[in-house]
Amino acid sequence: MPRPSDDDLFTSSTMTFGEHLEELRTCLIRAAAGLAVTVLIGFCVARPVVHLIEEPLRRALGDYYSKRAIETAADWKARVPGGTQLPYSQDEIRDAVERHGMTFELREVHPDRLAAVVGGTAATVAGGTADPAAATTGTAAFDTDALVPVLLWQPLSRDPRVSITTLSAQEAFGIYVKAAMLVGVVLASPWIFYQLWTFVAAGLYRHERKWVWTFLPISVALFLAGVFIAFFFVFDFVLDYLLQFNAWLGLDPDPRISEWMSFVLIMPIGFGIGFQLPLVMLFLERIGVFDVAAYTSQWRMAVLVIVVASAILTPADPYSMLFLAAPLCLLYFGGVALCRWFGDAQPAGLPGAAQATKASQ
Repeated sequence: MPRPSDDDLFTSSTMTFGEHLEELRTCLIRAAAGLAVTVLIGFCVARPVVHLIEEPLRRALGDYYSKRAIETAADWKARVPGGTQLPYSQDEIRDAVERHGMTFELREVHPDRLAAVVGGTAATVAGGTADPAAATTGTAAFDTDALVPVLLWQPLSRDPRVSITTLSAQEAFGIYVKAAMLVGVVLASPWIFYQLWTFVAAGLYRHERKWVWTFLPISVALFLAGVFIAFFFVFDFVLDYLLQFNAWLGLDPDPRISEWMSFVLIMPIGFGIGFQLPLVMLFLERIGVFDVAAYTSQWRMAVLVIVVASAILTPADPYSMLFLAAPLCLLYFGGVALCRWFGDAQPAGLPGAAQATKASQ
């Protein structure tokens, strides 16, 4: 609630409503112009950025299929009791997959037929004939019990299941444009926040505008921290959850780069915006819109709003929502502590806004 010593913010304002709209329009045009410049810069570096964005998804797919290969080998059983086992031990398979980055496909063959093909000789096959084609015209049945396992190895990087696909010729160009936009938003964030805080400062008292210039660098730092945390920490957990959910349903993922790019665009920006919470709380407390008592008494409602906002700012999966909601709840209580600390820093008996008012007079 406003402090008793504060006047209405607009009582002595010399700006009309139309002038406020004009100020907003000017700030938005400047922000858009700065964003356009940084997007052009983004086009110059979009290619390595696309590869950088692909890396978490490739890594998650590689881990998924590596675990699946080890589980496939562990669960495999011979067709008949005492039959031919895998040609590699479980320790050898795990070593090849985990240490040497290999993967395999498990197939089964008849060893006598394989010897005939590899050796180039007319080995005797089913039906007692030397001609494999003649066996198909006889009455011999296909012998499933004689099949033996064969592991076909290849480097994980060459596994087609780990590749990220596009389904149209123009999709790659759209990915390139989205990568440039992502670079542009990150690079332009200081300028965009500067314009937004400039618009806020235009409606404040002179003694209150100092908080704008104090909060601006902190605001940029919090936005970049949210983007960094989302990209380098949250993506791996979210991807692991989503791929494990695919495994639980028995579905093989075949991700498209355009869908992943949309995911990448939403989550880091959502985290960057969400991380502004303690700064916004402190700013509203400094100008007298709320006080610490209001923040403390309404914490349950605040947690509910944070959960709803996290669901809006992140893709439709519970992990990404929880990974944003949990730090935001911590940041909310951190904002309360920050407001208390700034309040305690003021001289006794003189509220922050009133002190600044006297100092300006």
